[in-house]
Amino acid sequence: MEPFKRTTGVLAPLDRANVDTDQIIPKQFLKRIERSGYGPFLFYDWRRQGGFILDRPEYQGATFLVTGPNFGCGSSREHAAWSLLDAGFRAVIAPSFSDIFKSNGFRSGLLPVELPETAVRQLIDLAVRQPGIEITVDLESSLISLPARGESSGWEADFSVDPFFRECLLNGWDEVALTLRQDADIARYESTRPGWLPISR
Repeated sequence: MEPFKRTTGVLAPLDRANVDTDQIIPKQFLKRIERSGYGPFLFYDWRRQGGFILDRPEYQGATFLVTGPNFGCGSSREHAAWSLLDAGFRAVIAPSFSDIFKSNGFRSGLLPVELPETAVRQLIDLAVRQPGIEITVDLESSLISLPARGESSGWEADFSVDPFFRECLLNGWDEVALTLRQDADIARYESTRPGWLPISR
C-alpha cells in the first residue's frame, strides 16, 4: 500500500453522525473481487437523492473527509475503507470510529484520525465556510495544520495513532508486506523441515 507521511489536500465536510458502512458502500456493490473500483459507488444512495455536499465542484478530488462521531459503524466490510481510498481520500477525521472500520482503515492504508468534537466541529465549519480549503495531515509529527492566510491566523491540532499502525502506514506495510519482511526466516525454517512433511503452498 502507499506510504502515508505528510499530505496536503482539500478537506471535504460530511456533517453527519453514525455513518454506517452500508451508507459508505451499499451491499449491492460488494460482488467485486478486487480492492479497486469502489470509488464511484461511495455514498451511492445519498448521491442519488441529489444535492449531496461531496458532489459540489469545490470538493471534487478531496483528500480528507471530516465527519461526525461513530463513523464506519454497522457491518464489518473492508470495502468501506477501500471505497474511500478509491475515491481519493487518504484520511478520515472524526471524533470516533467503529473499532472494525478503524482497523480496516489502518490495514488498507486509510488513516483514521480521532480529534475532540470541538476540533472536528471547527474543521467542519471551516470546510463549509471556505469550500476547497486545504489542510496538511502529517503522520510523522502527528499534526493536522491549516496555514495562516490573510486574516486567518491558522489552525492546528495534534493526534495520536497506535504505534504499530503508525509504523505500518509510514512505511506502506500491509499484512502481506509484513509477512515478506520475514522472508529470510521463513525460508530458513522451510529448509529445515523434514522431507516427509507435506510441501508448503
